[in-house]
Amino acid sequence: MKSLWQLQEAKNKFSEVVNHAQIDGPQEISRHGEKTAVVISFEEYKKLKKHQGSLADFFRSSPLNELDLERAKDHPRKVEL
Repeated sequence: MKSLWQLQEAKNKFSEVVNHAQIDGPQEISRHGEKTAVVISFEEYKKLKKHQGSLADFFRSSPLNELDLERAKDHPRKVEL
């Protein structure tokens, strides 16, 4: 159950990398010892895309939108420069 591939090996065995992504989960690709890419199954990709929404949607659905975040305006803040 391999999950880290060197780029050249991943290129040579791309079908195997894809098969492992489908069965074992994400497959990491490294180039010159640095992780640079990940191959995931289409099902995993759909899950990731499904959970994306806009920032506005995130704030609208947040329980924090019920908090009173207004700051007191009765006196100015002291600022040290």
